[in-house]
Amino acid sequence: MKPLADKIRPSCMSEIVGQHHLVGEGKILNKIIETKQIPNMIFYGPPGVGKTTVANIIASVANKRFYKLNATNASVGDIKKIIDELDNLLSINGVLLYLDEIQNFNKKQQQSLLEYTENGQITLIASTTENPYFYIYNALLSRSSVFEFKPLNKNDIIKALKRGIDVLEKELKSTKILCEESILEYFAENSGGDLRKAINNLQLTIYTANRNSDGNIEVTMELAKECSGTKALNYDKLGDKHYDVLSAFQKSIRGSDPDAAIHYLARLIKAGDLISICRRLLVIAAEDIGVAYPSAISIVKACVDSAMQLGFPEARIPLAEAVIVLATAPKSNSAISAIDKALSDLDNLNVGEVPEDLKDAHYGGAQKLNRGLGYKYPHNYENHYVKQQYLPDNIKDALYYIPGNNKMENSAKAYMNFLKESSK
Repeated sequence: MKPLADKIRPSCMSEIVGQHHLVGEGKILNKIIETKQIPNMIFYGPPGVGKTTVANIIASVANKRFYKLNATNASVGDIKKIIDELDNLLSINGVLLYLDEIQNFNKKQQQSLLEYTENGQITLIASTTENPYFYIYNALLSRSSVFEFKPLNKNDIIKALKRGIDVLEKELKSTKILCEESILEYFAENSGGDLRKAINNLQLTIYTANRNSDGNIEVTMELAKECSGTKALNYDKLGDKHYDVLSAFQKSIRGSDPDAAIHYLARLIKAGDLISICRRLLVIAAEDIGVAYPSAISIVKACVDSAMQLGFPEARIPLAEAVIVLATAPKSNSAISAIDKALSDLDNLNVGEVPEDLKDAHYGGAQKLNRGLGYKYPHNYENHYVKQQYLPDNIKDALYYIPGNNKMENSAKAYMNFLKESSK
């Protein structure tokens, strides 16, 4: 049974669904086809969004010998075979190599292409589901243009599914395929933006559907759900999407949006990523809430400990509690700003020695070295405070902690001002 995805694969740019930013009228990949000046390109995006299809269309208009390899099972030997044929008369205009899943090639394998992509003997079109800036050798990356393919939206997928139904109806000739719009919407929603998955599910459903009294194939929602299985989630625990979701998770909490924060928590829970959730929540409590609500980190620690003890699925409850507490809490980044500025000064300034008055004086001979002689013990003074220099001479006027504008820090700021005024 030939996959329906292959039967309806577009043969020109105008048939492609989605990717309007790349293949729409007047867009870059259309212009490349019009000029037939094909550069080295890297197509980056999730599976089932048209990377291979676009590469095939470009290859069809290039006046070059076409080779196709998949990096999951190809080797340096396969590349050498292509290189050995570069002087062949059939390759007089050069070679166009489509290398799928290039992230599976190691550095040495990628380097084997460098000389030939640079001199133009090999024009490379590579595709990857992983961030190319993490997985592709820099020298090869610098010789290529990167194009990002986006997940397809529901309407794009439905348009392709309708094309698939038309193709199957023509094959079946007198038979009609009865499929309601709501079922197509279900296939689209269930696919997670992967057109190939949606089409495969449609094909399986149609081939297993019953015929009605008129002899037509009748697709039901019950059968569609049975054939589709679990909804696809565009998330890779070890890949680029992992960090995208974690980033959105923290930024939603920082932005005081509990609904978005809970959404991204749900994605992380679906991926079973308990450790990353717990670590990130503890970081957020200190980095983004900080001194504005110091008790937040204690609450989060209790929730995290509970989640670790419970495991999934129950862990979702204390995790959701921690997320809502953090998202609705007052925010302050004064703590991280203070420590980062202090660390930066250590890297960039000659901060000097610890003041003599503050140095350890709990040993014989310390006084002879002037250690601790001028130190004033704050508890001996009113309000347990006395003004004295604590920073090294070279940075004695440095200011690291700048209180945030929130109830807790405003109170602390007022108290510190009171101490300074009372000691005058």
